[in-house]
Amino acid sequence: MQSSQEKTASDVLVIGGGIIGLVTAWRAARHGLRTAVVDPDPGQGAARVAAGMLAAVTELHHGEQLLLGLNLASAERYPEFVAELEEASGQETGYRACGTLAVALDTDDRAELRELHALQQRSGLTSEWLTGRECRRLEPMLAPGVRGGLRVDGDHQIDPRRLASALLTACERAGVVFHHAWAERLSVVRDRATGALLDGGFTLTADQVVLAAGSLSGRLAGVPDDVLPPVRPVKGQVLRLTVPRPYAPFLSRTVRAVVRGSQVYLVPRENGELVVGATSEELGWDTTVTAGGVYELLRDAHELVPGITELPLTETRAGLRPGSPDNAPLLGPTALPGLSLATGHHRNGVLLTPITGDALASVLTTGELPDAARPFTPRRFTSEAQDLTSAPRELTV
Repeated sequence: MQSSQEKTASDVLVIGGGIIGLVTAWRAARHGLRTAVVDPDPGQGAARVAAGMLAAVTELHHGEQLLLGLNLASAERYPEFVAELEEASGQETGYRACGTLAVALDTDDRAELRELHALQQRSGLTSEWLTGRECRRLEPMLAPGVRGGLRVDGDHQIDPRRLASALLTACERAGVVFHHAWAERLSVVRDRATGALLDGGFTLTADQVVLAAGSLSGRLAGVPDDVLPPVRPVKGQVLRLTVPRPYAPFLSRTVRAVVRGSQVYLVPRENGELVVGATSEELGWDTTVTAGGVYELLRDAHELVPGITELPLTETRAGLRPGSPDNAPLLGPTALPGLSLATGHHRNGVLLTPITGDALASVLTTGELPDAARPFTPRRFTSEAQDLTSAPRELTV
């Protein structure tokens, strides 16, 4: 057994074993780099809570044109990415090209949805306006009062838990080494990141370090203040219900709406699970499932699909999304040589998994970010940023 003072070296050390950390490690290993991941429980984290909507179009908000480009580029990669991952892991990911239906429940919602449709059209996106009757023809379980909706066949879904499991297996098969511990401190030698000190006193060294610890990324000791990623935890509560078998599917596609200003979505899985989410709460590190959060989700979902209250409630869970000041990810090299970031994905972590893996693989092998990812460099938040005009504008939540 190695003593607490001994070191293990690798080409790449990824701090954080969530979906983003795992895809970074897998891509690095596929490029022939000796790769290690440090995380006490890899494959968990936000993936256990995320619904897995791949919604580049229906998630569009005003002021998000740069982020839209990144989201679309990642969505386009998804079918090939899934095929490669499922072959590498021997596991299915629950990827479904089922489309999304966004609906309006009253006159104000309809006007807001019309504005979104206009924004989508100006952005060159494909979506189709439907009457309330046409919405109910597609999804008969919808409430009779639905006033209209947007059919978006290009917005798909994946099961984040199965995605994480497949990435974990693919990493293991590619030779990634896992250290089931907390990283306590970044090791910095002569102004360069060189690895990490683990909670048991064990030291890992690496030529390059990637900090991909989700909402915890800004809390790692040893990272210089001007490099520490400005990420914050954004709480989300999610419910899971089960559609009893052998009944027909409750919904055929993802359905979402704004109800009294709150976003609600229902994501049906092929196995009969129905995911309902999600709250968005700025409450620090609190991960308590609250009666109020459960009530609000069920209330809003019931207005959208009244029959939902007849389904068994099988799980309630809360997790933390990693938000950045502009709610866009931080990707690539920092001002500290040897340290790169892959964090701050907020509500788009699952959607951005393929392009994040590709971007970090490029950084780790060539030192350069691909064009699509360059506006999301971590340096956009530092005083030495050379061109702030290329950074994403402040995004609306």
